[in-house]
Amino acid sequence: MSDKRGYFARETAVVDEPCEIGAGAKVWHFCHLMQGCRVGARTSLGQNVFVAGSAVLGSNVKVQNNVSIYDGVTVEDDAFLGPSMVFTNVSTPRSAVSRKDAYEPTLVRRGATIGANATIVCGNTVGAHAFVGAGAVVTGDVPDHALVLGNPARRAGWMCRCGARLAESLRCAECGDRYREVAGALEQVS
Repeated sequence: MSDKRGYFARETAVVDEPCEIGAGAKVWHFCHLMQGCRVGARTSLGQNVFVAGSAVLGSNVKVQNNVSIYDGVTVEDDAFLGPSMVFTNVSTPRSAVSRKDAYEPTLVRRGATIGANATIVCGNTVGAHAFVGAGAVVTGDVPDHALVLGNPARRAGWMCRCGARLAESLRCAECGDRYREVAGALEQVS
């Protein structure tokens, strides 16, 4: 089914209006988009994705199957959320104690990739073009371009904006971009 705004939604998807869904977005089977959420143009939500009311997804975001994007989560343009990856939004949840006023913001910056079954603990930022490996548990901020692996996630290298792992020379073998490390951060050399 497609509506007059130009996005595609399967008949099994639930879209609680009003919410913003950009042109060319795709909402696949069994998704639930809560009232107030924002989904950018050309963003694809795989099967069984949940998007909470204050969640924000930029343009051209790829969300694979079985991902829940809770209140307090913002995902910038061109990010990739792998299958069954997890966001949290409260550090100290209790069933018998309401923590709706304790949501901690989580930010996934432009072009970042989060691998399958990774967990992003709330209150952290995944940097631009960073790469969180499958199954990693992010408990702190991830620098731009960092490759992080493990539990807890630790930097294991650097990634080019094109998605290739950088060699020690910090020159990308795929696209030729060059970088330099300055004070524990990576910056592109023009």
